[in-house]
Amino acid sequence: MKKFLYITDQDEYTDHSFIGPLFEKYLQDHFEVNIVYFSEFKAEFEKKDEKRFILPIAAKTKVIKELKNANIDIGSYSYIVVRNSSEILKDVLSNSRAYDYKVGYRLSFPKRRAKIQADKANNKSNFFKDLNNTLATYSETKLINQCDLFLPTSRQMHEEYFKDVNIKTYICPPALDPEILHDNIQHEGSEKRFFYAGTLDKLREFETVLEAFDSLNTKDWTLTISTKDPKYTKEVIDSFDNLKERVKIQNAKTKEELLNLIAKADIGVSILPDIPLFNTSTPVKIMDYYASAVPCIMTNNANNSEIFEEDKDAWFCEFSKKAIKEKLEYILDLPKDEVAQVGLNGQERLLAVRNYKRIAADLAHQLNIL
Repeated sequence: MKKFLYITDQDEYTDHSFIGPLFEKYLQDHFEVNIVYFSEFKAEFEKKDEKRFILPIAAKTKVIKELKNANIDIGSYSYIVVRNSSEILKDVLSNSRAYDYKVGYRLSFPKRRAKIQADKANNKSNFFKDLNNTLATYSETKLINQCDLFLPTSRQMHEEYFKDVNIKTYICPPALDPEILHDNIQHEGSEKRFFYAGTLDKLREFETVLEAFDSLNTKDWTLTISTKDPKYTKEVIDSFDNLKERVKIQNAKTKEELLNLIAKADIGVSILPDIPLFNTSTPVKIMDYYASAVPCIMTNNANNSEIFEEDKDAWFCEFSKKAIKEKLEYILDLPKDEVAQVGLNGQERLLAVRNYKRIAADLAHQLNIL
């Protein structure tokens, strides 16, 4: 069996909800897979188990050398794929001829662009930051074009941020693990229970969504927010007149804890501003909602509409207080069994088109024909 090495940009203890199912689980059916994570606290190489290696963060620019010094046979790998880091990619490419492996580059989320957009939202942007981003994009594109395979999260991400990448491309999106689905826990109450998982910040403009909830005339609903900053979230909620009694704040520490909270909800919320950063990928939270067959109200963009059908397996909404309020009112008027059916339809749709087991098989095929 051929060997595959995936070099992440992630800490060993962060949530690996994408890396785990695809690379640690299903790709193992096709290749012998090893995965490299990094640590700020370890000073030397550690073999965590038969699949996972841990390197000190200082080794990011010399990964191949560090692995070789740890007696890892680099020449035994047929494929090495790098996640998100151009500095790691540069090192991997510079050694590819010596060890005769194929190189892939995985772009899961345009983090540098997210930082630029966040700076603009917080009035911290300037000419030099924009110039540095342009230069960095040029350099990154040049590196990617030296690879054998490019793996962006979506076609839109490729077109928006890396239109000058001209190598073979395989779209590698977030998906559902068909072996880890949660039953949706239907409650007896008449209210509709909404759920939002994620960050509240100026870039996401979630206050627009809250304004729509605040303006609803009916009180037959609740909204649960799971966020890493519950203190700030409470301050935001307290600034609204009608939300204090209707909004519950949670801080799920693990993916399992989050999925258990979602399973008790009726409708997931994933409404984001109409900007390329959010329009070029499907948020992982949408996959989390549908893992429990919880239907989602989401941004009306090309990426989402390629997957879901309005009113059948999701609800689309423009990003404005008026549009969001109208869509919320429409959902609140629906019978609960119709809402639940939309969630089941969406889960079935994702299992057909966004299934980690199928993606792993397809990715293995793409690699084998390089």
